[in-house]
Amino acid sequence: MPDRNAEARVEVDPKLLEILVCPVTKTTLRYDRERQELISEKARLAFPIRDGIPIMLADEARSLDDAS
Repeated sequence: MPDRNAEARVEVDPKLLEILVCPVTKTTLRYDRERQELISEKARLAFPIRDGIPIMLADEARSLDDAS
């Protein structure tokens, strides 16, 4: 049976990653390939990447302070 997580992972364009900043703090983001998220250390938020598209909405972000 195929690994569903591997199928769901679509690489994000590196050029896009270079220009994206946190919408809350306007600081640089760290790409977490394993979790498919863009991490804003300053805002303590993790923005999801779905189908290779970063979802840069604070309402969609996961708090890094959560236990998950």
